[in-house]
Amino acid sequence: MNVTTKRERIAYWARTHPREVFVSVGHHLSEEWLKVAYQRTRKDGARGVDGVTSKTYAEELGKNLKELSERARQGTYHAPPVKRGYVPKPGRQEPRPIGMPAFEDKVLQRGVGMILEPIYEEDFLDCSYGFRPNRSAHQALEALWQAVREMNGCWILDVDIRKFFDTLVHRYLREILDRRIRDGVIRRLIDQWLKAGVWERGRISYPEQGTPQGGCVSPLLSNIYLHTVLDEWFEKEVKPRLSGRAFLIRFADDYVMGFEKESDARRVLAVLPKRFGKYGLNLHPDKTRLVDFRSPHQSQEPGTFQFLGFTHYWGKSRRGYQVVRRKTAKERLARTLQRIEQWCKRNRHQPMTIQHQALNQKLRGHYGYFGITGNYRSLWRVLERVQRIWFRWLRRRTRGGKGMKWERFNELTHSIFTLAKPKIVHSYA
Repeated sequence: MNVTTKRERIAYWARTHPREVFVSVGHHLSEEWLKVAYQRTRKDGARGVDGVTSKTYAEELGKNLKELSERARQGTYHAPPVKRGYVPKPGRQEPRPIGMPAFEDKVLQRGVGMILEPIYEEDFLDCSYGFRPNRSAHQALEALWQAVREMNGCWILDVDIRKFFDTLVHRYLREILDRRIRDGVIRRLIDQWLKAGVWERGRISYPEQGTPQGGCVSPLLSNIYLHTVLDEWFEKEVKPRLSGRAFLIRFADDYVMGFEKESDARRVLAVLPKRFGKYGLNLHPDKTRLVDFRSPHQSQEPGTFQFLGFTHYWGKSRRGYQVVRRKTAKERLARTLQRIEQWCKRNRHQPMTIQHQALNQKLRGHYGYFGITGNYRSLWRVLERVQRIWFRWLRRRTRGGKGMKWERFNELTHSIFTLAKPKIVHSYA
C-alpha cells in the first residue's frame, strides 16, 4: 500500500468517525513515508544549526531516512534547536523573527504533517484558507468579495492577534490535540519541537510559549489552535445568537469578520478579547477596529480595511455602479520596492542581461499575486518605480553617477531589455 492510499484511509476514518481519537498512527513514519516527505520538502531553504544542506543530506539519503524513521518511532529522536533570524518590515520598529530548522527536522516535520493533515482536514471549516491543501489566499479574497457583495456592504471587524506564533500556549495546544491525537510517537515529537529551543547569537533559549517557525508543523499547529479558539466558536456559538447575517474569513492568523448589523458587530467585538484571553492570546489594541464598510448608498463615508496585502474600498465600475475594489496595500507596495532597491544595489555590477532576467522574474511574481481585477493602476506604478530604481543604480556603476543617460536607458528598455508588463491574473468579476 503506497503513501497516498494510506493517507486516503486515514482521511476516510477521520471523516466517518468525527469523534474518534487516533492512538496508533505513528507507525506510518516508515522509510517510504519519509522519502515522500523528503520529496515534498523545500531544498533551497537556509541551513539550520547543524549546517547540513539538502545536497549533503541526499548523498546518503536511504541510510539517513532509515535511521530517522527508527529514531522517530523508537523515541530516541531529539529535535535540534531552531536557528533564529530576523526580517525587517517597513513601518515596524521591531523586525519579524523567522526560524530556520535543521533540514532533517524539516523532513520529519513534513512526515508528521502528512499524518495530521488528512485527519484535521476533515475537521477544519470552510472559513479557513491558510496553509491548507488546494486552498489559497486568492480563494480567501474571492470568498470575502462574494460575502460582502451578497450583503451589499457590511460592518467589518478587522482584527489583529498580537504575536500569535510567539504567544501560543503549549498547555492549551496539548489539550486541543488530546481531542483527536493521542498517539505516543506523534505527541512525543510535537512536544520535542515545542521544547526544542531557539539558537540565537551563540546562545540557546527555551521559550515556554509559541511554535517553532520555519517548518511545516508550525502552520498546521496554528490552524488546529485557531480552529478551536475561533472558527468553531464563531460558527457554533456566535452566529446562532446574532440577529443578522455574518461571516468569517481566516488565512492563518490573519482574519476578518463581516456583520450585516452594527449591533452584532459591537457585541462580538466586546467578547473577542475575553475569548482569546481564555487561550492566552491578546488582540492588538491599535490594529483591531470596527469598519463601516456599507455601500455608499447606506453610508456617507464608507471606510477601508486591509486583508492579505490588499486595501479594500468602495469605488465605481466602468458602468458607474458602486462595487468593492482592491488595490495593493501601501505597506506591501513599499516592501516590494524596498526589496528591489536592495537587490539592484547589491547586483549593480552584474551584466544587464542577468539583471534584466532577475527583475522580470520579480515583476512576474508580483503580478502573479497582486494582478487582481481593479488593481491594474497599482501594477503600472510598480513597473514605473522599478524602471526608475534600475536606472538609478545603473548610473552609479560609473564614478560620479554620470553614466547611462535616461534617453539611452529608455531606448534599451523599449527594445532589448523590455520589462514585463502588468497583467491581471485573477478575475473575480
